[in-house]
Amino acid sequence: MNIYYERDALCQGNHAYWNKIVTSPLPANDKRNMKRKTLVSWSSGKDSAWALHKLQQNPEIDLVGLFCTVNKEFDRIAMHGVRVELLQKQARSIGLPLDIIEIPYPCSNAEYEKIMGQFVKTAINNNIEHFAFGDLFLEDVRSYREEKLKGSGIKPVFPVWGIPTDKLLREMISGGLRTVITCIDPRQISEEFVGRELDENFLCSLPKEVDPCGENGEFHSFVFDGPMFKEKIDIFVGDIVHRDDFIFADILSKNI
Repeated sequence: MNIYYERDALCQGNHAYWNKIVTSPLPANDKRNMKRKTLVSWSSGKDSAWALHKLQQNPEIDLVGLFCTVNKEFDRIAMHGVRVELLQKQARSIGLPLDIIEIPYPCSNAEYEKIMGQFVKTAINNNIEHFAFGDLFLEDVRSYREEKLKGSGIKPVFPVWGIPTDKLLREMISGGLRTVITCIDPRQISEEFVGRELDENFLCSLPKEVDPCGENGEFHSFVFDGPMFKEKIDIFVGDIVHRDDFIFADILSKNI
């Protein structure tokens, strides 16, 4: 039982009257009394990191973990090329459990969907209500995620969707996010950008046709510091490698 007092609108002279209001608490299982259990799709890069940061500030969200797909053959995050040990350091600094979903190489779309379908079933059994994604504006990607989760009981959420990417990147930078470029597509952007920290100078030097957040696949990143972390991850840039039409910077921890 909750009790509070409300000032009566009718006053006489300098005297105010107070009404005693008695209300019943919400049942323990009432959804209005519960946060939404949420898993974040984690890529190790800036967009998923900033989506997480947004959710950390949302009182209706209960962040219970991260999940990330990893290339089983190379033991690295697909496309970003980030080592698993660095991924694990990120999760420890964030303070959330990490589900690593191993994907074979090569991997057909059918096999990928089977593996992800199994993960969704596990999430359902764990009463997960939301999957959060760091997608920005690609409608086909969002539609794919929505279609695959349709009818599952898990709702996809997109905390950074629709924010103009130049504005979003500056918000990230001013908010203390620090990230290094781990992979570039040389058909869209020059090799000089790989291995660089993504800062204001990086943004100003991007060609006008390149999306500021690399949402069209121009580049991928690794976050090593920011407001979602308890502590910075000390890193350095190792070898630059050309593989499968992309150029990767091997990011290494100073304290592996």
